[in-house]
Amino acid sequence: MRVMAIEHRFDITFVAQLALREKQIQQRYRPYIQVHKWFARRPGTLFRALLLSEFVDELPLEEAFFRSYQLEGIRIADPFMGGGTPLLEANRLGCDVVGYDINPMAWWIVGREIERLDLQAYQEAAKGLIQTLEREIGHLYRTECVKCGMPDAYVKSFLWVKVQKCVECGHAIDLFPGYLISENKRHPVHVLVCGSCGDLGEVQDLKYPGSCATCGASLSVEGPAKRGSVNCSKCNVTNRFPAVDSHPLGHRMFAIEYHCPACKPNHKGRFFKRPSAADLGRYEEARKRWAETDPRFVPDDRIPPGDESTRLHKWGYYYYSQLFNERQLLGLELSCRLIARQENERIKNALATNLSDLLRYNNMLVRYDTMALKALDIFSVHGFPVGLVRCEVNLLGIQEPSGKNIGSGGWTNVIEKYIAAKEYCERPFEVKNGRKEIVYTRGEWIGDRRDGMSGGRARVVDLRCGSATEAELEPNSLDAVLTDPPYFDSVQYAELMDFCYAWLRRLVPNSPCFQTSSTRDPKELTGNDTEQRDLLHFTEGLSKVFRRMAVALKPGRPLAFTYHHNRLEAYYPIAVALLDAGLTCTATLPCPAEMGGSIHIKGTGSSIVDSVFVCRSEGEIDIDSFTSTPKAIAKIVSRDVGQLLAGGVKVSRGDIRCLIYGHLTRLVIWQLRDVWDPSVPVAKRLRSVQDAVASLASPEEIANLVQPIQPAARGQQDLFLEDDEDVGRRRTVSFSGIVRGAPV
Repeated sequence: MRVMAIEHRFDITFVAQLALREKQIQQRYRPYIQVHKWFARRPGTLFRALLLSEFVDELPLEEAFFRSYQLEGIRIADPFMGGGTPLLEANRLGCDVVGYDINPMAWWIVGREIERLDLQAYQEAAKGLIQTLEREIGHLYRTECVKCGMPDAYVKSFLWVKVQKCVECGHAIDLFPGYLISENKRHPVHVLVCGSCGDLGEVQDLKYPGSCATCGASLSVEGPAKRGSVNCSKCNVTNRFPAVDSHPLGHRMFAIEYHCPACKPNHKGRFFKRPSAADLGRYEEARKRWAETDPRFVPDDRIPPGDESTRLHKWGYYYYSQLFNERQLLGLELSCRLIARQENERIKNALATNLSDLLRYNNMLVRYDTMALKALDIFSVHGFPVGLVRCEVNLLGIQEPSGKNIGSGGWTNVIEKYIAAKEYCERPFEVKNGRKEIVYTRGEWIGDRRDGMSGGRARVVDLRCGSATEAELEPNSLDAVLTDPPYFDSVQYAELMDFCYAWLRRLVPNSPCFQTSSTRDPKELTGNDTEQRDLLHFTEGLSKVFRRMAVALKPGRPLAFTYHHNRLEAYYPIAVALLDAGLTCTATLPCPAEMGGSIHIKGTGSSIVDSVFVCRSEGEIDIDSFTSTPKAIAKIVSRDVGQLLAGGVKVSRGDIRCLIYGHLTRLVIWQLRDVWDPSVPVAKRLRSVQDAVASLASPEEIANLVQPIQPAARGQQDLFLEDDEDVGRRRTVSFSGIVRGAPV
């Protein structure tokens, strides 16, 4: 019987340290994520650790991790490739990879991440694009410095407030929820907008903001727009918002943050100003130029309803083009035309990907962070946030003579990130000792080919745009399946990615996977109320995928995936799918996978820790790990918590809850595996799992018994726990399952 390597060699504490640091600033540890936005990417360090734990056994993981390997002849699959992290980590180690995703944007992004690019030619093309845009529209992102009078200081951000007409008198009402522009964290003082005259004022104490230096009116932090209503400043009639029919509300530019290179050496903090007549005139110029433009690339697609996108309809946004102002549309259209002229296919594809990623910061849903003093891209939360104050960034970006970027969200920023990503692919590294030491893993590289490579075996990269429920793989052809599947209803991938796809498919119209008008597909394995995709749909699809992967796996080889959810019932499909596939869950290993400060989870009580489910068709396992008493389960969770704490993770109640859910799922798989019937209706299979979980223990009871157990040794992660009366005893059992064929 083959030794199950991950279960014995995976070092929870060591990997937790790496993953936690990576998630705090992931682009430093895995620069390839900067090719294009994808959602909830799991740590690359985790998947490297899983691969090395399974396939390299000469050294402890902590030593092996920083060495270079070429695992030729090993074939890895990912049925939900998303942003591509498991495939990129496997490809870096020399494995052959095959990936599936039903979303064409995922297929496109992973393709750009993994394909080799002539960096010098790309940089020349990108430089030419920016120079042309500078000549055409660069002056539209300039302003006069109020300090020194410099006429062409660089605008970093234009701030806009939504405006609604009063239902009684027709007066244009500014929908300010608050008047604060800048806190005194990264600027010496607070900056407020005067609600009476609109001028900007600097304030020492927000509790006592004082009066406006321009008009004498009392300054206020709180704005008039609250809980969907606002009183008209002219007639005092209460108006509800958004009061829209088929068009979104208008906007008014009320402030500018800019950069003055002449003043900056002797200036503390940021530069803010009220827009001048010249600033408003520049926008008017952009508006007129756009009115005279016959667009070829700006999408005219309607925004379909959805769990996330219907929110846009409530604010009058029915077309993707309505999410941009005229200056943004002008700059994006010109950018697309320049990209379309590129003759080199890979360079054109890279620049098209840059344009798609650029959209995140160049739309009228972008927010301005008054503490960090920066733009927050549209996907800073996993939805479409429609706020009352919006931020328009400098499309071109700002660079110092040294080449250092100032601000974020412009062309110079996305190009800089893309270069860093592709340089990492050519020369990958690991970060050791808490960002203090860069260790290059010489001999490793990420790509489909490598210039100068002679002889040897060509690297296989097989990316398939389609549902893994229909995957056709030869039996016994895979050495491992590593994946990060959808977490039921946590992210609406297609609804969000349509925002980029609507533009990208016009830039690369001949791409074989870009022939449909939307990335949405009824087969997508996400819960979605609008599309009536429920837990049954998720379970059936996941079962089909796991069955096909199980047939393709060599006997005893692992299917390993990450998962967490705040609701226990979202784990039931995991158990059903694995039981249907004839796989046994041999371990659930904890690993930090989110950044606690991420906007979409901060303050929600959500977990940042995933359970890594390791599953096999056969092997040998410690039978004691399949205990069923609340006290014994709590001991296993306590061990996990202790190892995470040793790795620097601040374990929350939400983390403990999700770890318990993971172990309960593992235990019911073991409990039901010998009596499981995959032919009964899926609803009945889900009930069987639910009943089995309920028969074990309540999560609350287990949580109350959890007390962290400090790890005694590193690198040995056996699930066996010794009770006082069983010291020295260890019982193992061999298992094998019937790998059930993929459904017709």
